[in-house]
Amino acid sequence: MGAARQSRSQGGKPRSSRRRAAFPIPVLPGPKRKFRERLLKWYARHGRDLPWRKTTGSYEILVSEIMLQQTQVDRVIPKYREWLGKYPTMRNLAEAPLSEVKRTWYPLGYNIRPVRLHSIARESVARYGGALPRDPARLQAFQGIGRYTAGAIRSFAFREDAPILDTNVMRVLHRVFVGTGEPKKRKTALWTLSEAMIPKGKGYDFNQALMDFGALVCTARDPYCLLCPMKDFCKSYPVQPDRR
Repeated sequence: MGAARQSRSQGGKPRSSRRRAAFPIPVLPGPKRKFRERLLKWYARHGRDLPWRKTTGSYEILVSEIMLQQTQVDRVIPKYREWLGKYPTMRNLAEAPLSEVKRTWYPLGYNIRPVRLHSIARESVARYGGALPRDPARLQAFQGIGRYTAGAIRSFAFREDAPILDTNVMRVLHRVFVGTGEPKKRKTALWTLSEAMIPKGKGYDFNQALMDFGALVCTARDPYCLLCPMKDFCKSYPVQPDRR
């Protein structure tokens, strides 16, 4: 559906072009197995030590995910700790004045985020007693929780094998398994691929590994292709400037 909307907005491409973007991305069993095994092995050695990885609280995961939108990890860490010190629960946040919440958010920027976070907290308290629902449709009914954030909460807080697709994950999957074209035009298929790649029962580690791998190895501008454990089957190896 998302791919169809994108094609229409670009001025009426033929229907076959709209369908093509949603076609599944084929992955042979060998590369699929190697990718899973090597990614998890890499993550076990190189995964980042981040404070929101020390909790499975849905509120804490929500806060981290909203803060990480459009903001670098090193800027988020101190604010995340300060925020939870001031608003340790969803109810604490819901009961705080919005003006105070906005001041606490400073200087992270993109200032619609604290407004949305405050709104989510108030709705959560009113409808669910201060919890977040596990059901993906109910999660995405909150203004400010889209498909990615819902998947992150389900994966990292509820330990479900739920797919995620942020910028890092999209880049990694597209480079390794597609290799050409524009990743955003294959977004629907990449969501499907992201879900299909998760080893059963390992959604938490696998999704964290995907994000770290995109942030540390398969980076946007200067990927470490020579050190990449996927290079023998990566369809973009070595990454060229026009694929970054």
